[in-house]
Amino acid sequence: MKFLFGVVAALAVLILAHIDPAFAQAAGEAAPAATPPAPPPSPINTGDTAWMLTSTALVLMMTIPGLALFYAGMVRKKNVLATVGQAFGATCIVTVLWMVIGYSIAFTTNDSEALNKWIGGFKYFMLKPMTIDAVSPLAASIPESVYMCFQMTFAIITPALIAGSLADRMKFSAFMTFMAAWLILVYSPIAHWVWGGGWLGQLGALDYAGGTVVHLNAGTAGLVCALVLGPRYGLGKENMAPYNLVYSVIGASLLWVGWFGFNAGSAVTANVNAGMAMAVTQIATAAAALAWMCCEWIIAKKPSILGIVSGAVAGLVAITPASGFVDPTGALIIGILAGIVCYFAAVHVKKFFGYDDALDAFGVHAVGGALGAMLTGAFASNAINSLGKGWLTDGNAHQMLIQFYDVAGTFIYCAVMTYIILKVIDFIIGLRVSQAAEVEGLDINLHGEVVQ
Repeated sequence: MKFLFGVVAALAVLILAHIDPAFAQAAGEAAPAATPPAPPPSPINTGDTAWMLTSTALVLMMTIPGLALFYAGMVRKKNVLATVGQAFGATCIVTVLWMVIGYSIAFTTNDSEALNKWIGGFKYFMLKPMTIDAVSPLAASIPESVYMCFQMTFAIITPALIAGSLADRMKFSAFMTFMAAWLILVYSPIAHWVWGGGWLGQLGALDYAGGTVVHLNAGTAGLVCALVLGPRYGLGKENMAPYNLVYSVIGASLLWVGWFGFNAGSAVTANVNAGMAMAVTQIATAAAALAWMCCEWIIAKKPSILGIVSGAVAGLVAITPASGFVDPTGALIIGILAGIVCYFAAVHVKKFFGYDDALDAFGVHAVGGALGAMLTGAFASNAINSLGKGWLTDGNAHQMLIQFYDVAGTFIYCAVMTYIILKVIDFIIGLRVSQAAEVEGLDINLHGEVVQ
């Protein structure tokens, strides 16, 4: 009977609980626990992050050791260490200043809409808002720390490229001061103009990986440096043959490999755009090397190894702004034109005007960057990238005008600001080493070391 009574009582409780859930709670029956809401999915994609970590390392390799060796092989033995030291020194000082303020100026939004056309904000001073899981709106699928480091490697190589024009004659103290000032006053604002939401980006300028921001910018500054410093002592009278072209070939090869991180990495994702950027980079580089080689073979009767590797670098430069917008045919044309135009700019135009662009930073980077930017406007294809509609491919002739504004704006601002920075530094500490130090060599006089 007790068992039967217990069964009846339990059934009664279940029936009443079904009719009135509050009864179940009153009877001591616990209500089922509510399922907590699922956390929102993380926007960070591990595949994109892995690719961008790799790209960042590749682009850093372009400066050290790539650019360092490329330039060091072309100077005289007495200046090899000084040349390598400039690339290494630039890497160090730019890294620190990029962390302190450069990234904030270039890639964050200014609270003032009017000012944001020209310069970013200052909220990221010392990178304080960059938490471990922060994501930049400019790279939504990777940690902001990775995006910041990727853009840092661009900021490193750009001023380091300028060293090619001022080789063999600038004080190391002046060089380091110039690197610091130029990063803050020239590179960071122009990067903001094009990539950080500034006026050129708003206008619709196409610069996938730095044709104007990096190469025209650095090459223009190089020309101004060469003009302000004046020619090397003994130019045209003394033998200034390269010390070791094997170094230059190794350096150029590292630049070529690293450039895949430069261009394909600028997709900021591991996707089809990165794949096409890599393909067109390879095609344009090879085409430019062959074009430069053929020009030299016809005119100088011998194809020099320095000429071939210089042609490859010219192709890398010219395809940089176009790499995310053009198809393989466009890349082939851009490469051929870059090899021809940069050959004449670096070899014959320089000789005609008489300026001492020691390692052809202007002839290759400024000329190649400007040429590539304009050809991007001609060959950009909407079928490759929905953001780009070119003149010859999509009938958008207006893009050529926008690209001209990009080239002209970068050239004028860079030239004026570089001149001002150099003159201020010259007034305060002086730019150039003494004639005696230049004759004996920068290695022993500036660093107390020599290459054996």
